[in-house]
Amino acid sequence: MSERRFRVTRTLLAVSLALLAGMNSRAQVPGQGPALPTAPRPTHSLENLNYVGGDAQVPSLADSIIDVNSEYRQALLRKGMAFRIVVQTQYIQNLLNAPVPAHQQVYVGQRPFEGAMVQPIFSADLQQLHLRKAQLYMGGVWNWVSWNPNGPKTLQLWDLYFYKAFGENRIQMKAGYISMNLDFVGLFVGGSTATGAPGVYAVLPYEVGMSYFPLTAPAVTFRVRGPKNLYLKSAAQRSLDPAGGPAEVARNHTGFRFIPHGDKLLLINEGGYLRNARAHAHEAWFRAGYMYNMTGYTSAVTGRKESGNYCGYALMDNQLRRSSQEHPSQGLYAGGSFMTVSNALNPYSRYYEARLYEEAPFRGRPNDILSVVASRTGYSRYFANNLVAQGKTVWRASTTLTGTYAMRVSPGNYFSLGLSYDYGPAISPRVPNALNIVASWTGYF
Repeated sequence: MSERRFRVTRTLLAVSLALLAGMNSRAQVPGQGPALPTAPRPTHSLENLNYVGGDAQVPSLADSIIDVNSEYRQALLRKGMAFRIVVQTQYIQNLLNAPVPAHQQVYVGQRPFEGAMVQPIFSADLQQLHLRKAQLYMGGVWNWVSWNPNGPKTLQLWDLYFYKAFGENRIQMKAGYISMNLDFVGLFVGGSTATGAPGVYAVLPYEVGMSYFPLTAPAVTFRVRGPKNLYLKSAAQRSLDPAGGPAEVARNHTGFRFIPHGDKLLLINEGGYLRNARAHAHEAWFRAGYMYNMTGYTSAVTGRKESGNYCGYALMDNQLRRSSQEHPSQGLYAGGSFMTVSNALNPYSRYYEARLYEEAPFRGRPNDILSVVASRTGYSRYFANNLVAQGKTVWRASTTLTGTYAMRVSPGNYFSLGLSYDYGPAISPRVPNALNIVASWTGYF
Protein backbone atom coordinates (compact mmCIF):
# COMPACT_ATOMS: atom_id res chain seq x y z
CA MET A 1 0.00 0.00 0.00
CA SER A 2 2.87 2.40 0.88
CA GLU A 3 4.46 1.64 -2.50
CA ARG A 4 1.22 2.59 -4.25
CA ARG A 5 0.98 5.86 -2.31
CA PHE A 6 4.59 6.61 -3.22
CA ARG A 7 3.89 6.11 -6.92
CA VAL A 8 0.80 8.33 -6.79
CA THR A 9 2.68 11.05 -4.91
CA ARG A 10 5.58 10.84 -7.32
CA THR A 11 3.31 11.19 -10.34
CA LEU A 12 1.35 14.10 -8.87
CA LEU A 13 4.58 15.93 -8.00
CA ALA A 14 6.02 15.53 -11.49
CA VAL A 15 2.77 16.63 -13.15
CA SER A 16 2.35 19.64 -10.84
CA LEU A 17 5.88 20.91 -11.43
CA ALA A 18 5.56 20.41 -15.16
CA LEU A 19 2.28 22.34 -15.22
CA LEU A 20 3.79 25.14 -13.17
CA ALA A 21 6.71 25.43 -15.56
CA GLY A 22 4.41 25.30 -18.56
CA MET A 23 2.06 27.97 -17.26
CA ASN A 24 4.90 30.34 -16.49
CA SER A 25 6.65 29.81 -19.80
CA ARG A 26 3.48 30.29 -21.83
CA ALA A 27 2.59 33.46 -19.97
CA GLN A 28 5.10 35.51 -21.93
CA VAL A 29 4.96 33.99 -25.38
CA PRO A 30 4.00 36.76 -27.84
CA GLY A 31 0.30 36.76 -28.54
CA GLN A 32 -0.58 34.72 -25.44
CA GLY A 33 -0.35 37.40 -22.77
CA PRO A 34 1.61 40.42 -21.58
CA ALA A 35 5.34 40.06 -21.02
CA LEU A 36 6.65 40.26 -17.49
CA PRO A 37 8.29 43.61 -16.72
CA THR A 38 12.04 43.75 -16.96
CA ALA A 39 14.08 45.10 -14.10
CA PRO A 40 14.60 48.87 -13.99
CA ARG A 41 17.83 49.98 -15.61
CA PRO A 42 20.29 50.22 -12.74
CA THR A 43 22.43 53.26 -12.16
CA HIS A 44 26.19 52.89 -12.19
CA SER A 45 26.46 53.59 -8.47
CA LEU A 46 23.84 50.96 -7.68
CA GLU A 47 25.66 48.16 -9.48
CA ASN A 48 28.93 49.14 -7.81
CA LEU A 49 27.26 47.71 -4.69
CA ASN A 50 26.51 44.35 -6.32
CA TYR A 51 28.88 41.37 -6.34
CA VAL A 52 31.92 42.37 -8.45
CA GLY A 53 35.30 40.97 -9.42
CA GLY A 54 34.30 37.34 -9.92
CA ASP A 55 33.36 34.85 -12.64
CA ALA A 56 29.68 34.40 -11.83
CA GLN A 57 27.03 37.03 -12.46
CA VAL A 58 24.57 37.83 -9.68
CA PRO A 59 21.23 39.40 -10.70
CA SER A 60 21.20 43.18 -10.64
CA LEU A 61 20.23 44.82 -7.37
CA ALA A 62 17.39 46.35 -9.38
CA ASP A 63 16.16 42.82 -10.17
CA SER A 64 14.48 42.44 -6.80
CA ILE A 65 11.17 41.51 -5.22
CA ILE A 66 11.58 44.72 -3.16
CA ASP A 67 11.28 47.73 -5.47
CA VAL A 68 14.63 49.39 -6.09
CA ASN A 69 12.89 52.78 -5.95
CA SER A 70 11.46 52.16 -2.47
CA GLU A 71 12.47 54.61 0.25
CA TYR A 72 14.27 51.75 2.04
CA ARG A 73 16.53 51.06 -0.96
CA GLN A 74 17.09 54.70 -1.82
CA ALA A 75 17.97 55.67 1.76
CA LEU A 76 20.74 53.05 1.79
CA LEU A 77 21.89 53.99 -1.70
CA ARG A 78 22.32 57.65 -0.72
CA LYS A 79 24.82 56.45 1.88
CA GLY A 80 26.60 54.18 -0.60
CA MET A 81 25.22 50.97 0.91
CA ALA A 82 22.96 48.09 -0.12
CA PHE A 83 21.33 45.22 1.72
CA ARG A 84 19.66 42.24 0.07
CA ILE A 85 18.45 38.82 1.14
CA VAL A 86 18.59 35.75 -1.10
CA VAL A 87 16.23 32.87 -0.32
CA GLN A 88 16.30 29.48 -2.05
CA THR A 89 14.45 26.19 -1.75
CA GLN A 90 15.22 22.95 -3.58
CA TYR A 91 13.61 19.54 -4.05
CA ILE A 92 15.16 16.41 -5.60
CA GLN A 93 13.65 12.93 -5.90
CA ASN A 94 14.39 9.76 -7.85
CA LEU A 95 11.39 8.79 -10.02
CA LEU A 96 12.49 5.23 -10.83
CA ASN A 97 12.56 3.56 -7.41
CA ALA A 98 10.87 3.84 -4.04
CA PRO A 99 12.82 5.67 -1.30
CA VAL A 100 15.27 3.54 0.67
CA PRO A 101 15.54 3.61 4.49
CA ALA A 102 17.49 6.60 5.77
CA HIS A 103 20.52 4.54 6.83
CA GLN A 104 20.86 3.11 3.30
CA GLN A 105 20.96 6.42 1.41
CA VAL A 106 24.13 6.98 -0.65
CA TYR A 107 23.17 9.70 -3.19
CA VAL A 108 20.98 12.79 -3.44
CA GLY A 109 17.43 11.90 -4.44
CA GLN A 110 17.53 8.28 -3.29
CA ARG A 111 15.20 9.62 -0.64
CA PRO A 112 13.20 12.83 -1.22
CA PHE A 113 15.68 15.66 -0.69
CA GLU A 114 14.74 19.13 0.53
CA GLY A 115 17.08 22.07 0.93
CA ALA A 116 16.65 25.69 1.96
CA MET A 117 18.95 28.62 2.53
CA VAL A 118 18.66 32.27 3.61
CA GLN A 119 21.55 34.56 2.73
CA PRO A 120 21.67 38.18 3.99
CA ILE A 121 24.24 40.34 2.15
CA PHE A 122 25.50 43.85 2.98
CA SER A 123 27.79 45.92 0.75
CA ALA A 124 29.28 49.42 0.84
CA ASP A 125 31.18 51.28 -1.89
CA LEU A 126 33.41 53.09 0.68
CA GLN A 127 33.17 56.44 -1.09
CA GLN A 128 32.60 58.05 2.32
CA LEU A 129 36.15 56.94 3.12
CA HIS A 130 37.31 58.55 -0.16
CA LEU A 131 38.14 55.18 -1.69
CA ARG A 132 37.39 54.75 -5.41
CA LYS A 133 36.64 51.42 -7.05
CA ALA A 134 36.49 49.75 -3.65
CA GLN A 135 33.90 47.71 -1.82
CA LEU A 136 33.21 46.10 1.54
CA TYR A 137 31.20 42.93 0.95
CA MET A 138 29.86 40.76 3.76
CA GLY A 139 27.19 38.12 4.19
CA GLY A 140 26.05 35.23 6.31
CA VAL A 141 24.09 32.09 5.52
CA TRP A 142 21.65 29.70 7.11
CA ASN A 143 21.77 26.49 5.11
CA TRP A 144 19.55 23.47 5.85
CA VAL A 145 19.40 20.14 4.01
CA SER A 146 17.48 16.94 4.69
CA TRP A 147 20.62 14.88 3.95
CA ASN A 148 23.74 16.39 5.51
CA PRO A 149 26.35 14.93 3.09
CA ASN A 150 24.81 17.19 0.43
CA GLY A 151 24.99 20.23 2.68
CA PRO A 152 26.20 20.89 5.12
CA LYS A 153 23.68 22.19 7.65
CA THR A 154 25.12 25.40 9.01
CA LEU A 155 24.54 28.94 10.28
CA GLN A 156 27.71 30.90 9.69
CA LEU A 157 29.73 33.57 7.92
CA TRP A 158 29.67 33.31 4.13
CA ASP A 159 31.79 36.21 2.84
CA LEU A 160 33.61 39.12 4.49
CA TYR A 161 36.19 40.82 2.30
CA PHE A 162 37.62 44.07 0.98
CA TYR A 163 37.69 44.59 -2.81
CA LYS A 164 39.80 47.15 -4.67
CA ALA A 165 40.42 47.76 -8.37
CA PHE A 166 43.35 49.65 -9.86
CA GLY A 167 44.19 51.14 -13.25
CA GLU A 168 40.82 51.15 -15.04
CA ASN A 169 39.96 47.79 -13.45
CA ARG A 170 42.99 46.11 -15.00
CA ILE A 171 44.03 44.84 -11.58
CA GLN A 172 41.47 43.58 -9.07
CA MET A 173 42.16 42.40 -5.53
CA LYS A 174 40.08 40.78 -2.77
CA ALA A 175 41.19 40.00 0.77
CA GLY A 176 39.19 38.44 3.58
CA TYR A 177 36.87 35.44 3.94
CA ILE A 178 35.81 34.29 0.46
CA SER A 179 33.74 31.48 -1.09
CA MET A 180 35.87 30.80 -4.16
CA ASN A 181 33.30 29.02 -6.35
CA LEU A 182 32.08 32.44 -7.58
CA ASP A 183 35.63 33.60 -8.40
CA PHE A 184 37.37 30.66 -10.10
CA VAL A 185 36.75 27.86 -12.63
CA GLY A 186 33.36 29.16 -13.91
CA LEU A 187 31.08 26.21 -13.12
CA PHE A 188 27.72 27.93 -13.64
CA VAL A 189 26.02 27.06 -16.94
CA GLY A 190 25.18 30.43 -18.52
CA GLY A 191 27.31 32.24 -15.95
CA SER A 192 24.49 33.36 -13.63
CA THR A 193 23.81 32.26 -10.06
CA ALA A 194 20.06 32.74 -10.68
CA THR A 195 19.61 30.54 -13.74
CA GLY A 196 22.87 28.61 -14.05
CA ALA A 197 23.55 25.24 -12.46
CA PRO A 198 26.92 23.62 -11.78
CA GLY A 199 27.86 20.44 -13.58
CA VAL A 200 26.19 17.45 -11.99
CA TYR A 201 29.32 16.08 -10.36
CA ALA A 202 31.76 18.94 -10.89
CA VAL A 203 32.98 18.68 -7.29
CA LEU A 204 36.66 18.02 -7.95
CA PRO A 205 37.87 21.56 -7.03
CA TYR A 206 36.00 21.22 -3.73
CA GLU A 207 37.65 17.86 -2.99
CA VAL A 208 41.01 19.57 -3.28
CA GLY A 209 40.04 22.18 -0.66
CA MET A 210 38.67 25.17 -2.58
CA SER A 211 36.02 27.03 -0.55
CA TYR A 212 32.47 26.93 -1.89
CA PHE A 213 28.99 28.02 -0.84
CA PRO A 214 27.99 27.90 1.99
CA LEU A 215 31.56 27.49 3.30
CA THR A 216 34.20 30.18 3.46
CA ALA A 217 37.90 30.52 4.19
CA PRO A 218 40.44 33.35 4.57
CA ALA A 219 42.02 34.16 1.22
CA VAL A 220 43.54 36.82 -0.98
CA THR A 221 42.93 36.92 -4.75
CA PHE A 222 44.38 38.93 -7.64
CA ARG A 223 43.11 39.28 -11.19
CA VAL A 224 45.10 41.00 -13.95
CA ARG A 225 43.37 41.90 -17.21
CA GLY A 226 45.84 41.78 -20.08
CA PRO A 227 45.67 42.76 -23.75
CA LYS A 228 43.44 41.11 -26.35
CA ASN A 229 40.90 39.73 -23.83
CA LEU A 230 43.50 37.72 -21.88
CA TYR A 231 43.57 37.52 -18.09
CA LEU A 232 45.49 35.90 -15.22
CA LYS A 233 44.17 35.14 -11.73
CA SER A 234 45.84 33.84 -8.59
CA ALA A 235 44.69 33.10 -5.05
CA ALA A 236 46.13 31.94 -1.76
CA GLN A 237 43.44 30.35 0.43
CA ARG A 238 43.41 28.44 3.68
CA SER A 239 42.28 24.96 2.68
CA LEU A 240 38.93 23.55 3.73
CA ASP A 241 38.93 20.38 5.82
CA PRO A 242 40.05 17.38 3.69
CA ALA A 243 37.18 15.31 5.17
CA GLY A 244 34.56 17.53 3.50
CA GLY A 245 31.86 20.05 4.32
CA PRO A 246 30.29 18.46 7.43
CA ALA A 247 33.75 18.03 8.99
CA GLU A 248 34.60 21.65 8.17
CA VAL A 249 31.46 22.89 9.95
CA ALA A 250 32.06 20.60 12.94
CA ARG A 251 35.50 22.18 13.47
CA ASN A 252 34.57 25.74 12.50
CA HIS A 253 30.94 26.40 13.49
CA THR A 254 30.89 30.14 12.80
CA GLY A 255 33.18 30.21 9.75
CA PHE A 256 35.45 32.80 11.45
CA ARG A 257 38.13 30.37 12.61
CA PHE A 258 41.27 31.43 10.76
CA ILE A 259 43.43 28.27 10.69
CA PRO A 260 41.94 25.07 12.17
CA HIS A 261 44.69 22.64 13.10
CA GLY A 262 45.98 20.75 10.07
CA ASP A 263 44.43 22.98 7.37
CA LYS A 264 47.25 24.53 5.34
CA LEU A 265 47.64 26.61 2.19
CA LEU A 266 45.83 26.10 -1.12
CA LEU A 267 47.28 27.91 -4.15
CA ILE A 268 45.13 28.57 -7.24
CA ASN A 269 46.36 29.89 -10.59
CA GLU A 270 44.16 30.40 -13.65
CA GLY A 271 44.65 31.94 -17.08
CA GLY A 272 42.07 32.55 -19.73
CA TYR A 273 40.62 34.36 -22.70
CA LEU A 274 37.28 36.14 -22.25
CA ARG A 275 35.59 38.01 -25.11
CA ASN A 276 32.21 39.43 -24.21
CA ALA A 277 29.43 39.36 -26.79
CA ARG A 278 29.07 42.54 -28.80
CA ALA A 279 27.61 43.67 -32.10
CA HIS A 280 30.34 42.16 -34.28
CA ALA A 281 31.71 39.36 -32.09
CA HIS A 282 30.27 36.28 -30.43
CA GLU A 283 31.06 35.53 -26.80
CA ALA A 284 33.97 33.18 -26.12
CA TRP A 285 35.50 32.11 -22.82
CA PHE A 286 38.40 29.71 -22.34
CA ARG A 287 39.98 29.14 -18.93
CA ALA A 288 42.51 26.69 -17.53
CA GLY A 289 44.01 26.44 -14.09
CA TYR A 290 45.85 24.44 -11.48
CA MET A 291 45.32 24.09 -7.72
CA TYR A 292 47.92 22.80 -5.28
CA ASN A 293 47.15 21.99 -1.63
CA MET A 294 49.80 21.66 1.08
CA THR A 295 47.33 20.05 3.53
CA GLY A 296 47.69 16.38 4.40
CA TYR A 297 45.10 14.05 2.80
CA THR A 298 44.76 10.35 3.64
CA SER A 299 46.16 8.28 0.77
CA ALA A 300 44.08 5.33 -0.43
CA VAL A 301 47.37 3.64 -1.43
CA THR A 302 49.51 4.01 1.69
CA GLY A 303 46.92 4.92 4.34
CA ARG A 304 49.15 7.81 5.47
CA LYS A 305 48.62 11.57 5.36
CA GLU A 306 50.23 13.09 2.27
CA SER A 307 50.43 16.68 1.04
CA GLY A 308 50.42 17.72 -2.61
CA ASN A 309 46.79 17.20 -3.56
CA TYR A 310 46.03 18.98 -6.83
CA CYS A 311 43.36 19.78 -9.40
CA GLY A 312 43.97 20.66 -13.04
CA TYR A 313 41.09 21.99 -15.14
CA ALA A 314 40.23 23.41 -18.55
CA LEU A 315 36.82 24.74 -19.65
CA MET A 316 35.50 26.38 -22.81
CA ASP A 317 32.21 28.13 -23.66
CA ASN A 318 31.50 29.60 -27.07
CA GLN A 319 28.48 31.36 -28.57
CA LEU A 320 27.42 29.51 -31.73
CA ARG A 321 24.74 31.91 -32.92
CA ARG A 322 23.09 35.13 -31.83
CA SER A 323 19.32 35.40 -31.53
CA SER A 324 19.09 39.16 -30.97
CA GLN A 325 21.08 42.04 -32.45
CA GLU A 326 19.88 44.32 -29.67
CA HIS A 327 21.10 41.90 -26.97
CA PRO A 328 24.28 40.28 -28.34
CA SER A 329 24.68 37.79 -25.47
CA GLN A 330 21.39 36.05 -26.26
CA GLY A 331 21.69 32.91 -28.37
CA LEU A 332 22.96 29.34 -28.52
CA TYR A 333 26.13 28.26 -26.70
CA ALA A 334 28.23 25.10 -26.52
CA GLY A 335 30.81 24.25 -23.91
CA GLY A 336 33.00 21.55 -22.44
CA SER A 337 34.96 20.83 -19.27
CA PHE A 338 37.78 18.58 -18.17
CA MET A 339 39.11 18.21 -14.61
CA THR A 340 41.58 15.84 -13.01
CA VAL A 341 42.80 15.28 -9.44
CA SER A 342 45.04 12.81 -7.60
CA ASN A 343 43.70 9.24 -7.83
CA ALA A 344 45.27 8.34 -4.51
CA LEU A 345 43.89 11.25 -2.47
CA ASN A 346 40.35 11.76 -3.83
CA PRO A 347 37.36 9.42 -4.43
CA TYR A 348 36.25 11.39 -7.54
CA SER A 349 39.23 11.48 -9.89
CA ARG A 350 38.17 12.66 -13.39
CA TYR A 351 35.38 14.83 -14.72
CA TYR A 352 34.24 15.40 -18.32
CA GLU A 353 31.30 17.56 -19.39
CA ALA A 354 29.64 18.65 -22.63
CA ARG A 355 26.89 21.27 -22.54
CA LEU A 356 24.54 22.99 -24.93
CA TYR A 357 22.42 25.88 -23.71
CA GLU A 358 20.28 28.68 -25.08
CA GLU A 359 20.00 32.08 -23.48
CA ALA A 360 16.56 33.58 -24.18
CA PRO A 361 15.17 30.43 -25.89
CA PHE A 362 11.84 32.20 -26.58
CA ARG A 363 11.42 35.72 -27.86
CA GLY A 364 9.14 36.69 -25.00
CA ARG A 365 11.48 35.24 -22.33
CA PRO A 366 14.75 37.18 -22.49
CA ASN A 367 16.02 36.05 -19.07
CA ASP A 368 15.45 32.29 -19.34
CA ILE A 369 17.98 29.54 -20.05
CA LEU A 370 17.36 26.09 -21.54
CA SER A 371 20.27 23.69 -21.04
CA VAL A 372 21.31 20.10 -21.74
CA VAL A 373 24.38 18.84 -19.88
CA ALA A 374 26.11 15.46 -20.33
CA SER A 375 28.83 14.49 -17.86
CA ARG A 376 31.03 11.57 -16.87
CA THR A 377 32.77 11.25 -13.51
CA GLY A 378 35.52 8.69 -13.04
CA TYR A 379 35.83 7.20 -9.57
CA SER A 380 39.30 6.60 -8.12
CA ARG A 381 40.49 3.06 -8.85
CA TYR A 382 42.33 2.97 -5.51
CA PHE A 383 39.25 3.90 -3.48
CA ALA A 384 37.10 1.48 -5.52
CA ASN A 385 39.61 -1.38 -5.20
CA ASN A 386 39.78 -0.90 -1.43
CA LEU A 387 35.98 -1.19 -1.25
CA VAL A 388 36.02 -4.35 -3.39
CA ALA A 389 38.67 -5.84 -1.08
CA GLN A 390 36.19 -5.29 1.77
CA GLY A 391 33.58 -7.32 -0.12
CA LYS A 392 31.52 -4.32 -1.27
CA THR A 393 30.04 -3.70 -4.73
CA VAL A 394 31.10 -0.59 -6.62
CA TRP A 395 30.52 1.56 -9.68
CA ARG A 396 33.68 2.61 -11.51
CA ALA A 397 32.17 5.76 -13.06
CA SER A 398 28.99 7.79 -13.30
CA THR A 399 27.41 9.09 -16.52
CA THR A 400 24.65 11.68 -16.40
CA LEU A 401 22.36 13.50 -18.81
CA THR A 402 20.48 16.51 -17.45
CA GLY A 403 17.95 18.84 -19.05
CA THR A 404 16.93 22.03 -17.23
CA TYR A 405 14.66 24.98 -17.95
CA ALA A 406 15.37 28.01 -15.73
CA MET A 407 13.00 30.97 -15.87
CA ARG A 408 12.66 34.45 -14.46
CA VAL A 409 9.04 34.48 -13.33
CA SER A 410 9.02 38.14 -12.20
CA PRO A 411 11.55 40.66 -10.86
CA GLY A 412 13.78 38.87 -8.36
CA ASN A 413 11.80 35.64 -8.68
CA TYR A 414 13.41 32.61 -10.41
CA PHE A 415 12.25 29.02 -10.84
CA SER A 416 13.98 26.05 -12.49
CA LEU A 417 12.85 22.53 -13.28
CA GLY A 418 15.00 19.69 -14.57
CA LEU A 419 15.35 15.96 -15.11
CA SER A 420 18.65 14.15 -14.62
CA TYR A 421 19.38 10.53 -15.54
CA ASP A 422 22.34 9.06 -13.64
CA TYR A 423 24.02 5.81 -14.67
CA GLY A 424 26.07 4.83 -11.61
CA PRO A 425 24.90 7.36 -9.00
CA ALA A 426 27.27 6.32 -6.16
CA ILE A 427 30.66 4.67 -5.79
CA SER A 428 29.35 2.03 -3.39
CA PRO A 429 27.19 0.05 -3.18
CA ARG A 430 26.26 -0.59 -6.79
CA VAL A 431 22.75 0.82 -6.54
CA PRO A 432 20.31 1.02 -9.51
CA ASN A 433 20.39 3.95 -11.91
CA ALA A 434 18.38 7.06 -11.04
CA LEU A 435 16.11 9.55 -12.81
CA ASN A 436 15.96 12.60 -10.55
CA ILE A 437 13.49 15.44 -10.82
CA VAL A 438 15.13 18.67 -9.64
CA ALA A 439 13.09 21.77 -8.81
CA SER A 440 14.33 24.97 -7.20
CA TRP A 441 13.08 28.48 -6.48
CA THR A 442 15.26 31.51 -5.72
CA GLY A 443 14.06 34.87 -4.53
CA TYR A 444 16.12 38.09 -4.39
CA PHE A 445 14.77 40.60 -1.89
